[in-house]
Amino acid sequence: MSIPLIQQLRVGGYIVKQKLRGRKRYPLVLMLEPLFRCNLACAGCGKIDYPKPILDRHLSVADCLAAVDECGAPIVSIPGGEPLLHPGIKDIVAGIVARKKFVYLCTNALLLEKKLEQFTPSVYLTFSVHLDGLKEEHDKSVCQDGVFERAVRAIEAARDRGFRVTINCTLFNNADAERVAAFFDYCMTLGVEGITVSPGYAYERAPDQQHFLNRQQTRNLFRDVFRRNTGKKWVFNQSSLYLDFLAGNQDYRCTPWGNPTRNIFGWQRPCYLVGEGYAETFKELMETTEWDRYGTGAYEKCADCMVHCGYEPTAVNDTIAKPWKALAVAWRGIQTEKPMVPDIDLSQQRPADYVFERHVQKALEQPLPGETRERRRRAS
Repeated sequence: MSIPLIQQLRVGGYIVKQKLRGRKRYPLVLMLEPLFRCNLACAGCGKIDYPKPILDRHLSVADCLAAVDECGAPIVSIPGGEPLLHPGIKDIVAGIVARKKFVYLCTNALLLEKKLEQFTPSVYLTFSVHLDGLKEEHDKSVCQDGVFERAVRAIEAARDRGFRVTINCTLFNNADAERVAAFFDYCMTLGVEGITVSPGYAYERAPDQQHFLNRQQTRNLFRDVFRRNTGKKWVFNQSSLYLDFLAGNQDYRCTPWGNPTRNIFGWQRPCYLVGEGYAETFKELMETTEWDRYGTGAYEKCADCMVHCGYEPTAVNDTIAKPWKALAVAWRGIQTEKPMVPDIDLSQQRPADYVFERHVQKALEQPLPGETRERRRRAS
């Protein structure tokens, strides 16, 4: 089993409670992004090219834990940047674990072996290590040689010390299904709990825009990959229905409020991948965001997205509503030969509004939430 039973029960109970309370929109995973700085410069990343004054800032420990309390989601994912560069990451993780929230610390693992002694193994803590393929593919993806081998050593060290470890993999349009299958086979030898896999999304600011997948490419690639899962030997840290969706077998719309993002700018509208403005509070984000204006079919920027942060919450809600449906997919495996469901019509989507640079400039000109002008002056 890729996810401990206690986590499945807690998350399932949380969802049932929200539905009993009649809440239409509620978070499942808080995307807590305490900094954008990283020790790699991946071509597909839209985070690392912020101006230096932005890269030099980070959320305080108190701000991070306040966001966890304010949001109330049962799971907290800590992406970045590279979270292990944050000077208070030990205290951030400890505070989340003390709240009995399940925290996934996403890392490229370059600092993981060195930092392991700062953390204590717990059912509430998982290191989600970024690997985009075997050595050749991964090192090319992160634009640096030797990263794959260092990450594998860190995974083994973490497992030896009793930590939960998963692998976080992003696939692009240059992925070869045979090599991806070989990579998934290799992951199963590392003793990790499972793999989180997602198609790459065209970040507005990513340096390399040519290798992102469109939706039909995503469906074709995942079908080609899943055809090679003979014996259902791969374990994924995701719902079976989300994987089925990637293969073109489910007709889903994204749930952008399912994985809300808190970063140094505030609460990001509408989701982790599309930055169209920021709210000062989680309540403001949920109540004032025009959610219907976003998503595939509604907004041009969302046209090719099938990423887990938007569609996994949809699949999880479907799983809770129709558990027999998810069990059937898990039992028989992902269908790769039947006709795909029709994709979302894009003819009525509104055109993209490229506003992100304005938000960055605004952040450079004024203090961020909770930041004094003097602190901002010293950071710049």
